[in-house]
Amino acid sequence: MTGTDTDIESPAVGAAAERLLGAHASGVPCAPVRDLITSADAAYAVQDRLTRHWLGQGRRAVGRKIGLTSRAVQDQLGVTSPDFGMLFADMAVPEGEEIPAGAVLQPRAEAEVALVLEDDLVHERHTVADLIRATAFALPAIEIVGSRVRDWDITLADTIADNASSGLYALGTRPVPLGAVDLRLCGMVLERRGEQLSTGTGAACLGHPLSAALWLADTMVRAGRPLRAGDTVLTGALGPVVPAAPGDVFEARIDGLGDVRVAFAKEEA
Repeated sequence: MTGTDTDIESPAVGAAAERLLGAHASGVPCAPVRDLITSADAAYAVQDRLTRHWLGQGRRAVGRKIGLTSRAVQDQLGVTSPDFGMLFADMAVPEGEEIPAGAVLQPRAEAEVALVLEDDLVHERHTVADLIRATAFALPAIEIVGSRVRDWDITLADTIADNASSGLYALGTRPVPLGAVDLRLCGMVLERRGEQLSTGTGAACLGHPLSAALWLADTMVRAGRPLRAGDTVLTGALGPVVPAAPGDVFEARIDGLGDVRVAFAKEEA
């Protein structure tokens, strides 16, 4: 593969990675990278190059996020499957801690089900039983997605390269075993200071959050980076994503899982 646009060392992959890193460093969104890379394989090569960079900078990988689990969003981008990105430890927002203004470029909030693993998932093809046995517990989550690409002008290649448009995430603090909740039927409400903004159910996430997690488990084995014990998996949005602004306070409630809250600091005068 050396020399092709899917090679992590190719000039096109390097240029796309540098463009996204520049946006991260400057806090100014950049142009899309689809002029440099066009395929999903090439976009994942960019993501891998950025992951290697961040690990070299001392960041710690703690799991994966799944994106594009909504059929409507898939139709918009002309794809038929989800995508994934890395989760790093410094992306986790502790309960009660405010998100500084500008910490995420062009932030949006969505409510999700998070799974935390207690066993590795290393089979070529996993069953639901494999996944249930490997899962320690579930938690409610709010993911703060963001885009280094200006005006969210993204195609599939742009969002994959940009670590699946990742930003930050917050987890609830009451672990719930899978046997205590029906993740397919659980209802979700996302509010901003009491104003209802987004609703949905587990079925909105590829029909079932476990279906999304199964897709990820098999995909990561094929990629040579299987999910491991201790990993957190954000399984995908349960309802429409909503824009976030300085001073906003979001609370998500998911039936059977409880609630989780995030707050954005106000901009300094």
